[in-house]
Amino acid sequence: MPPPRSAPVSAPAIAVVDYGMGNRRSVEKALVRVGAHASLTREAHALRRADGLLLPGVGAFPAAMEVIERLGLDELLRERAAAGVPIFGSCMGMQLLFDSSEEHGGARGLGLLAGDVRRLRAEGRKLPHIGWSEVVKVRDSPLWGDLPDRVFLYHVHSYVVHPVAEETVIATASYGESFPAVVGKGNVFGAQSHPEKSSMHGLRLLASFVKICGARAAAAAAAVEPEPAGARGAVRAS
Repeated sequence: MPPPRSAPVSAPAIAVVDYGMGNRRSVEKALVRVGAHASLTREAHALRRADGLLLPGVGAFPAAMEVIERLGLDELLRERAAAGVPIFGSCMGMQLLFDSSEEHGGARGLGLLAGDVRRLRAEGRKLPHIGWSEVVKVRDSPLWGDLPDRVFLYHVHSYVVHPVAEETVIATASYGESFPAVVGKGNVFGAQSHPEKSSMHGLRLLASFVKICGARAAAAAAAVEPEPAGARGAVRAS
């Protein structure tokens, strides 16, 4: 079944973190297509109200972290992650979720996932790695959803993540060396690809993230739902 092309009334609100780097509008449109109420923002109040956050990224890791820190988005992202809000990083946005990167002399990351980012050992192949690569599931995850075990996703990158915990890796791909292509732990997820450019399978990956955000939003709403009038102290008739 194809993904919906507009968000229903009950769709979760997902904010695309706008720090000036990445295919922000394309990601926003893709989220709407798969059923989210998506917005592009860097405003703290809007990011805190969102049911989920998507961190895009294109370019250099140190430059991205410099902007994110200058805008105060690093602490906000850590705060929302600690609160259990689902967070998804795409392409370099996934790399930013980790502790650090060696790119351009090195930089500290967000530290939401344990591990570092290193240059892809392409074994003589041209870098950056640009194009469609087969991504193979190695572990079940709600982010993978009902995708087949092998899919093709579109990549543009020269660096890859090296998670500390093996169970963080949901799927792998290969370009000279095998690398984590999809990751997730708790409420923090990422894909090295550009899901918004990866046709049906990329959209299905985003749709799974939207579903995760929707489930958490529904659970949170149920937890604060007011007690029906007259329910307190009611006695069951015999």
